[in-house]
Amino acid sequence: MRPHHHAAPRPVDLTAARAHWLTADLLALPATALPHDLPVHELAARLEHAPDGGIHPRDEPGAGWDLHLDDSGLPASVLAGVPHLAGALALRLPGEAAARAGDLLTGQVALTVRHRGRLVLATSVQVPHVLDDLYAAAARRRRYGVTWADGQRDGAAGATAGRVPTVTVWAPTARQVSLLLWEGVQPDGATAAWAPPGQPRRVPMARSDDGAWSVTGDPGWRDRCYQLELSHVLPPRWTEQVVRTTDPWSVALTLGSTHSVLVDLDDERWAPRRWRQAPAPARMRPVDQTVYELHVRDFSRDDPQVPEELRGTYRAFGVDGLGRRHLRALAEAGLNTVHLLPVFDLTSVPEDPADRARPDPRVLAELSRLDPGGTEQQRLVRRTAHLDAFNWGYDPWHFLAPEGSYTTDPGAAHGGRRVAQCREMVAGLHELGLRVVLDQVYNHTTASGLQETSVLDRVVPGYYHRLDGQGRVETSTCCQNVATEHAMAEQLMVDGCVLWVRHYRVDGFRFDLMGHHSRANLEAVRAALDALTPEQDGVDGSAVTLYGEGWNFGEVAGDARFHQAVQGQLDGTGIGTFNDRLRDAVRGGAVHDESGRSGHGWATGGSDPHDTDLLQVGLAGGLRDVRLLSHAAGRWTTGAGVPYGGAPGGYAVEPDEVVNYVDAHDNETLWDTLLLKLPDATPMAERVRRNTLALACVTLSQGVSFWHAGAEILRSKSLDRNSYDSGDWFNLLDFSLQDNGFGRGLPPSPDNGARWDELAPLLRDPALRPTPEDVRTALAGALDLLRLRRDLPLLRLGSGERIRTKVSFPLSGPSGRPEVVVMLVDDRPGEPVDPRWSGALVVLNAGRDEAEASLPGLAGQDWELSPVQRHGSDPVVRGTRWDAARGRVRVPALTAAVLVRPR
Repeated sequence: MRPHHHAAPRPVDLTAARAHWLTADLLALPATALPHDLPVHELAARLEHAPDGGIHPRDEPGAGWDLHLDDSGLPASVLAGVPHLAGALALRLPGEAAARAGDLLTGQVALTVRHRGRLVLATSVQVPHVLDDLYAAAARRRRYGVTWADGQRDGAAGATAGRVPTVTVWAPTARQVSLLLWEGVQPDGATAAWAPPGQPRRVPMARSDDGAWSVTGDPGWRDRCYQLELSHVLPPRWTEQVVRTTDPWSVALTLGSTHSVLVDLDDERWAPRRWRQAPAPARMRPVDQTVYELHVRDFSRDDPQVPEELRGTYRAFGVDGLGRRHLRALAEAGLNTVHLLPVFDLTSVPEDPADRARPDPRVLAELSRLDPGGTEQQRLVRRTAHLDAFNWGYDPWHFLAPEGSYTTDPGAAHGGRRVAQCREMVAGLHELGLRVVLDQVYNHTTASGLQETSVLDRVVPGYYHRLDGQGRVETSTCCQNVATEHAMAEQLMVDGCVLWVRHYRVDGFRFDLMGHHSRANLEAVRAALDALTPEQDGVDGSAVTLYGEGWNFGEVAGDARFHQAVQGQLDGTGIGTFNDRLRDAVRGGAVHDESGRSGHGWATGGSDPHDTDLLQVGLAGGLRDVRLLSHAAGRWTTGAGVPYGGAPGGYAVEPDEVVNYVDAHDNETLWDTLLLKLPDATPMAERVRRNTLALACVTLSQGVSFWHAGAEILRSKSLDRNSYDSGDWFNLLDFSLQDNGFGRGLPPSPDNGARWDELAPLLRDPALRPTPEDVRTALAGALDLLRLRRDLPLLRLGSGERIRTKVSFPLSGPSGRPEVVVMLVDDRPGEPVDPRWSGALVVLNAGRDEAEASLPGLAGQDWELSPVQRHGSDPVVRGTRWDAARGRVRVPALTAAVLVRPR
């Protein structure tokens, strides 16, 4: 990668914002913003102000106030919220200016610095922290977006006038805000695209002292379209501009998300009977979750038993097609949670089918006949990728409203209709006893500034996004980073989670790039959910589970801006993070390796003792203080003592802080990883057994168990490592079990082109394509794993204390074979967990030969193969033998066996 060379910052540049207004009377200026050779105490700093914009810095000071250098620096209480500004100069405003801070922020402000009358610095000012200081405490007590209240009772007639809406938006720097209200509502039963007719009526909104603007309407406003119109003084010219936007707290939208819609989420019209009557899934501990990560469109797009008009939609989850029957089979075996990729309103898929593009159907019909290792398939897919119906959806637009492209027709994407169809999806999953987890993406937006799909910056410019030292939006997430350390950005996150639970009855959230949020953010979400009760809200918010990607990178890495919600920093919260340690140990290498063929892991033919250590730590719930005899180091150590790069292999205090997985929507699927890493001549039967072994490492572990949809049926994405925009063709999910998706052409070039020479021969090899019988074998083995986890509470101990007391690895250490892992869960110490079995013995043999493990501490005890496996699908595992006299267990090659000890 070539280094980026940025021009040195210009000393006089109001397009940059290098100063920070922190509290009403305090500004911070990083020393790096100043010329190095000037004595600080000889500088004269000034906050310049222009109510209508138009500041033109020059040597003569403009209108404003001189600032006083506070030699004591930034107070500790302030610095705690902005640790990245440590060492910055502290500049104090005089009292009269501080008292007017709110008014000043509705115009243009700039910081100028002069040395002996010569201008040496002029910069704009970052204002999020002072806005929080002035307004946040009061502003957070409000409800935003549209709220509804019962109308006044007519004294003469004794009737109630109907529900009355109030629209509220927080816009403290706006000079004026109006509600634009359109006449007319979408006709009942409309199935075509509909736009509000004519010009809107402009309704002034009233400003409150907390920076919020609101207006109350009448019952006739129900279901009408609206926008917000705001007047701001905006860069780069710093002139007054009028902007229009949808409501950032929108709960319903028009087709294409061009307008917000005044929808009452308590309106019975948008509450389908199926949703009202669907039973709530059983409450469970986080560690009792077995999670299945699924994309809404993938679920039914390729299902011939779902009516064509319902494929790829919310409503397909209620149709008894192949996908629903597949989920039912998984649920009956023990799966209990479906994690859905984003269903909030997103920017990446045109909601109107008329605006979408796709390859000619006649061409698509011929794709399967093309060279399985050729480029024609991806060329056709890429031609229409930005306008087709497929995207993973990590492109937020409106966080509190459902996505419209998953509705059945253009009319259903309007207003409350998309709400109703999304609720039907939740009902369809709840009817199967499955909990519903939604993927939340509060760490970034698709756009900022005045771009077409930007909402937040149109309402409070420069507030909601995290800025770098020049005032530019940070993009370490590959998008426009949201600064949830700012109070109202956190409020949007909290309000969104509460809404999805109260008004859709979802059961959990997975947070994308959760390490870009603070622990305090997640604790605020947790507290707000815990406050929801069945009596007051119709739901038990304390039963909602939370987990996310606890990766540590970007401008926030190492707690640079706040105490992050990353691995190892969520002790006691019950919030889980994905365990990349177990993933990499099982798969081999790292998911971002240039060549997916390097680095063999425990399940992909490797024999690295360090991988075995990491796997054992993961099996024990990823705990930092679990003890084991290290294969690699030859000594006793703890989970934290097993290294993972420069980090500890074990990082959790409790097992609910760890989500164990071996693949997800990101990177190559598990099956594709096996294809890449195993020798090309590996027999298909061995590949299938290794797929089951890899899933066993997750399913038989302490902690949360997580599967990517299709891992149980050998799902391939034709070796695509990043299929977010690879279209329907490369994201096949065939629940008929006939086609696992392998050999559908070379995957698109942006993330895979450098590997095409390696991938093409594999894709062209017919011996690497599993048969339907291979797929059925894999599914049967996976179902047995689910049954084992369901039936054995000893695999779900649920507390760090129990794991430390009951879990050990009696075969660990340098004398053992790295490819054989034995985990003993002994239920005799401490309070019993399982009324039927006093112990479970998990033996994982990734070797190509039968393994015999000597366990002298168990000699004389009665152990037997678990009933699930005795009566299960795999005849091989039934060859497991226990020799009580010698305390030895023999397990066939490439097998996960679970033995139990009767009470």
